[in-house]
Amino acid sequence: MAARLGEEFFQGDFLDVARNLIGSTLIWDGCGGTVIETEAYGIENDPACHTAFRPTSRRFFAEHSAGTSYVYLNYGVYWLLNVLVKGAPGCRDGIILLRALDPASGLPAMRLRRAGRKDRELCSGPGKLGVALGLCADDHGRNLVASETRFFLPAESPLAVVTDVRVGISRATEFPWRFLVDGHAGVSVPQGKAASTSRPSPSRLP
Repeated sequence: MAARLGEEFFQGDFLDVARNLIGSTLIWDGCGGTVIETEAYGIENDPACHTAFRPTSRRFFAEHSAGTSYVYLNYGVYWLLNVLVKGAPGCRDGIILLRALDPASGLPAMRLRRAGRKDRELCSGPGKLGVALGLCADDHGRNLVASETRFFLPAESPLAVVTDVRVGISRATEFPWRFLVDGHAGVSVPQGKAASTSRPSPSRLP
């Protein structure tokens, strides 16, 4: 097995890390796949980032190291997986949302959790990804650079990455801080389609 992504990987500029995570492999308790879509949130000057309006998020970010998981319940139903980026001199800190994976391991478990879905739809959105991996409250604050069962592996080969605006938010919607594999059928929202995509309702997976 290739060397895991270490803490230093998550100590760069948050936009660079969000882009460089594309093509890496997330392993999550026996399940996982290739990261094909991420979304970046800046700790400074980003009104859409949780740290801009949630004191508990600011405290969590201050108290945890780069590469720590930041997991929260969206719409009161879906657990979403993020990772902290911080600590590099001269670089901007942030929080990276994992929006989509191309499933590759632990498929029987993910198919069971996402019954009736095609494989490319198992993790084709942040809420879907959370369900497929069995994400829960206990996953908040996990050290993803030291864990034996939850970690990232580096990309084996470069992928064509494009950028687009973020989706599912109401603040700073113009920031082009979403990174995705060009033309991949498993992303949550294809490039160029975000402007016509409405905010997902609580009854539907984002």
